Amino acid sequence: MDKKLLEILACPVCKSSLIYKKADQELICKACRLAYPIRDDIPVMLEEQARQFDPEEEI
Repeated sequence: MDKKLLEILACPVCKSSLIYKKADQELICKACRLAYPIRDDIPVMLEEQARQFDPEEEI
């Protein structure tokens, strides 16, 4: 994931910054508890494509 791209991307729901989870190829929003997938190096920033993650899940 390009660092510059990560700096400008924000959660489309709450506009919070995102955390890149390389192992799972996801962008995480802690505020919304949503994980946005990255497919073919392209972040899919659609709420309906995001998965909710458990509070116990390690980020």
